Amino acid sequence: MDFEAFKMDGLGNDFVIIDNRQKITDLSKEQIIKICDRSFIGCDQLILIEKDNNADASLKFFNSDGGESGACGNGTRCVANLISKEKNSKIINLTTISGKLKSKILGNKLVTTEIGNAKIKWNEIPLSNELNTKNLNIKINDLNNKEYSGGTAINVGNPHIIFFVEEIKNFDVEKIGPQIENHKFFPEKCNVTFAKVINRNLIKVKVWERGAGLTKACGTAACATAFAGKLNNHTENNTDIEFETGKLSIFIDQKNSIHMKGPVSDIKKISIRL
Repeated sequence: MDFEAFKMDGLGNDFVIIDNRQKITDLSKEQIIKICDRSFIGCDQLILIEKDNNADASLKFFNSDGGESGACGNGTRCVANLISKEKNSKIINLTTISGKLKSKILGNKLVTTEIGNAKIKWNEIPLSNELNTKNLNIKINDLNNKEYSGGTAINVGNPHIIFFVEEIKNFDVEKIGPQIENHKFFPEKCNVTFAKVINRNLIKVKVWERGAGLTKACGTAACATAFAGKLNNHTENNTDIEFETGKLSIFIDQKNSIHMKGPVSDIKKISIRL
């Protein structure tokens, strides 16, 4: 099977994007895993663009383990930029499992997407039983074996847990990440963020992404972290979330809806042979 696709990224969070609106490319789970494999094409997520009569398009997201994901903020921004060129429009509406997402193309490869309202009830995350989502009291140890307890759970189209810590580098994210991703509290697994509050408008983060592993950036994790920061009175309505590769700007409006602004890469056409 031969087909064309696109490669894009948002702050290094990279995607293979397949346009299924004209010619349907039907992929098995094994084929999705192969495309995402860094020894083949390689990406954090694979995105399918589908026809939608009530929006500019609809999107399906797949993690590198082949499992479908409910939301992908950076991926949505990348596809919005791609479709805006095709439709010559600065406003793009895309349907996802987690709802319809509106994006604005700001120019200079900057795109803002309204992710919507965060969910913070235990059954909306979802958690396996009724717990205080603001502090799950999950115990983790730093590199000096010092115990830390905490974790705020939030759903922004997919489940997240955010640990606010004094120093991210004191934690082995690659070891702790998969343990928390598969924790008994999370029946649908979760994304795991370690966050250091720099000031009331800036948080530094490192993210272990559900089904993808350690990632350079994660849009929904940035949204969840900003909301958790406000919830825990660490930050204001405007917060920059800083990854190793750059920043995403998060704004929480009066209706508590989350808006994410950040850069997207150039659009690269690729050919895939499976």
